[in-house]
Amino acid sequence: MHTLFFFIIAIALLIAVHEYGHFITARRLGIKVEKFSIGFGPALVSWRSSDGEVEYVIAAIPLGGFVKMLGENPAERDDAAKAQLSAADRARAFDAQPVWKRAAVAVAGPLFNFLFAIVAYTLIAWIGQQVYPPLVGYVAAKSVAAQAGVMANDRIVRLGDEEIHSWHELEMGLKNRVGSATLVTVERGGSRLQLPLTIPGGDKDALLVDVASDRLGIGLAVEVTISGVMAGQPAAAAGVRPGDRVVAANGHPVRSVGDLVDAIHHSAGKPVTLTLRRAKAATRTVEVQPTAGKDGVWRIGVQLSVAPKVATEQYRMGVMAGIGYGLGQTWSVTVLTWQVLTKMVSAAISPNNLGGPIAIAKMAGKSAELGLVPFLAFLALISVNLGVLNLLPVPVLDGGHLAYLALEKLRGKPLSPAVMEKTQTVGAVLIAALMLFAFYNDIARWLRG
Repeated sequence: MHTLFFFIIAIALLIAVHEYGHFITARRLGIKVEKFSIGFGPALVSWRSSDGEVEYVIAAIPLGGFVKMLGENPAERDDAAKAQLSAADRARAFDAQPVWKRAAVAVAGPLFNFLFAIVAYTLIAWIGQQVYPPLVGYVAAKSVAAQAGVMANDRIVRLGDEEIHSWHELEMGLKNRVGSATLVTVERGGSRLQLPLTIPGGDKDALLVDVASDRLGIGLAVEVTISGVMAGQPAAAAGVRPGDRVVAANGHPVRSVGDLVDAIHHSAGKPVTLTLRRAKAATRTVEVQPTAGKDGVWRIGVQLSVAPKVATEQYRMGVMAGIGYGLGQTWSVTVLTWQVLTKMVSAAISPNNLGGPIAIAKMAGKSAELGLVPFLAFLALISVNLGVLNLLPVPVLDGGHLAYLALEKLRGKPLSPAVMEKTQTVGAVLIAALMLFAFYNDIARWLRG
């Protein structure tokens, strides 16, 4: 119920923001708005505006919304429908407006989503965030970072000209610089040093990997803990228990999940010696015999969790810096969203990463549990996603309407109602198929646990 409640709050708020953009722009431009609905299906609550012109509706299914304007639907554009309108209404009909007015109404919904994100990120900056500092906990031997001179306990404060205040900022900055050279500024022993660093590419897209760990060989200081032991598997037979912290594997320190996974993988079936510590007890050593699954991957039958050793820091910005953060973060998330979408289309990123309403609901519930700032960050992220998605040139979306208007401008006349109806049907089918696929992904993840 907690998850469902915050999911409904989040979706209803963001839809209201989007549709209000269309609504207020249309009203300010003199276009007649007949209905403003948050949600689809049967009306739960409805009322009329003070002038009696607009019907406001809160409907039962909170997965969308719409603003109904006079003359917007293709069926209202034939001569018979127009003949039934008064001269005043005909002048205020959507299809009677110049292209720029109709384009302004179409773009206003996504624009308001972006504006909402700017406000949300600005508020986050002013309220302050709990962040993990960009403090290097470990540097893998012979790694790119080690060869560049980065050392454990260095605090990375700048990438090129970009100030770095958190590990998240560091990771995002590295993703944007994959394949290029940059100067990394670190604080060490009270002094600042500049180190030249080239961030290598790889087989996997940078959006899907931890660049700091996988490409550079650095990471936060973390504890890798056994969170679950599968019955009948090698770890259980060796006496590994939930709550054990993995200190070392085959004598080498385990500073990340990758260290343990690599040790098991490179064992090639030979026993792996694990050094474990439980709470404040002394370390103990166990020998685990990995087994290979049908996929040929060696496993020991454990579930792992990771907890940073370093404490979070409060990071709060001033008024102007906060506004700059709101603008910059919204732009960064917009670019990232677009990159993910284009790479899904080109198959560079699997569409199985696409999330639907269940995934969004889980994110809403978890972020709300963490407090106001994480919930605002979640709302901003989803708002940007809505803005970008609605600008895609797909009929029934705002981007599709803009495409219609562009064609009208080029042709000197609008498309026929029949063509618009057919293309909007195709667009509706595409959107429905996408939603079903996202929902399928949600169910598949839920079944996998």
